[in-house]
Amino acid sequence: MTALTTGSLNLPDDILDPWLTKVQAGSCLAALSNSIPMKFGKGHAMTWDIGEAEYVGEGANKGPSTATPTTMNVKPYKFHKTVRWTNEVKFADEDYQLDVISQILALIQPALSRALDFGGFHGINPTGGDPVVGMANLAAATQQVERVSTDKPYINLDKADELVLAAGYVPSDVALAPAFASKFATARGTQSEQKLYPDLKLTTAVSDLEGHRASVSRTVSAQGVAATDTKLLGVVGDLSTFGWGVQREIGLEMIEYGDPDGQGDLKRNNQVAFRSEIIYGWGVADLSAVALIVDKVAG
Repeated sequence: MTALTTGSLNLPDDILDPWLTKVQAGSCLAALSNSIPMKFGKGHAMTWDIGEAEYVGEGANKGPSTATPTTMNVKPYKFHKTVRWTNEVKFADEDYQLDVISQILALIQPALSRALDFGGFHGINPTGGDPVVGMANLAAATQQVERVSTDKPYINLDKADELVLAAGYVPSDVALAPAFASKFATARGTQSEQKLYPDLKLTTAVSDLEGHRASVSRTVSAQGVAATDTKLLGVVGDLSTFGWGVQREIGLEMIEYGDPDGQGDLKRNNQVAFRSEIIYGWGVADLSAVALIVDKVAG
């Protein structure tokens, strides 16, 4: 990565105008499944099914009750984002009150948020898009609905719901790729200009889609990130089956010495580096709690 130089900056005389564009931020998985407290390292989370209560007649004996545990194995996964500057950019930022450093570094957090999706949905490294061996991910689910371009989008959603219901789960959540979400967002009634799904938002913020808690992000398909086309358009089901948490959040660190990212010695290149890291822990309790909606492969 080429270090930022002062030539990249617009140095104002009096007024600071925002010049950094916003980036899509957030995580569908973080929006649709609650985080759980975690300690560092491998571990497991347990849920229990204790069945139903027993009726006891007058003077009758009580029978046994059962408790069946479900164990979800959790592993740690570390992600980082490192940005280099020339020393001159640091000086310019201080002298001209640009606030460049804080603005650019604010973009690190969304990248680390998206990493949860790229790993949790696909099991890939967001840099390069290659699969990570042993990384638990929802794309490993075998319940799939194939979508062809002529399908009404609600037909695909209904079929996915049926698969999840048949597995004994309630399909309360849906994560959508923007290309698929737009099919719902642009749908109109017959001979009407009224939207069929006016409550659906094309953002990671949770909205409603036919009774599902919906979240939309490019991370669902990982288009432009995954090394190979995932074909994934949507993940439907009970996303509480994806258990995740933050095991360690390593705050912003300024590095002035050494070669922290393989791009050469900082002092020799008159550079400084800023790095932020996060260690997630996650696991999947039961893949049958979700169904995937995928693009049908031609052939």
